[in-house]
Amino acid sequence: DGKVWVKNSDRAQILRLDPAAGTWENFGTFTDQATNQLIGSYGINADQNNNLYMLDFNAASIGMLDGTAKQLELVRTAIPRSRPRRGSVDAQNRLWFAEYDGDAIAMLDPRTKQIKEWPVPTPWSNPYDVVIDRNGDAWTGSMMNDRILRLATRTGQFTDYLLPNPTNIRRVWVDNSTTPVAFWVGSNHGASIV
Repeated sequence: DGKVWVKNSDRAQILRLDPAAGTWENFGTFTDQATNQLIGSYGINADQNNNLYMLDFNAASIGMLDGTAKQLELVRTAIPRSRPRRGSVDAQNRLWFAEYDGDAIAMLDPRTKQIKEWPVPTPWSNPYDVVIDRNGDAWTGSMMNDRILRLATRTGQFTDYLLPNPTNIRRVWVDNSTTPVAFWVGSNHGASIV
């Protein structure tokens, strides 16, 4: 629909810009009705229909905001206080995301409203972001232990790569144009790209 989602972290507001009309919609803040806590959307991702996924870093849920009906539905992770952080939407419209304090990566299927979780093999990994490559493998990085993790989603097997230098990984990216695919990340501690 050409509209752009943004968040105001200061007030936990969700907004949508219509660039063609030059107008803003303020959806306001959202509260988890079960806990009465404010939903702190650290990461937001639009799906293929421009509905919004809201990753609640304050707790353990994903908000699914219908852009047309303007209704929010929450889906909870099985891992308590998992603190969903950042992620990406795949070609099947599923949200892949990091569970920062849950030490896991996860996938939410909006059709079934089910979350599948994969605990990472190395403690204190604190995954920050997740991307999917053309083979269906999920990639993440740790801002705590300088490791890259690749999950073969078909088998559930992880490959753990220790980087040679401290990096403090945040956003991750996969180049699908190479064979094999190439993983890229910025090194916050090294002023470089890895």
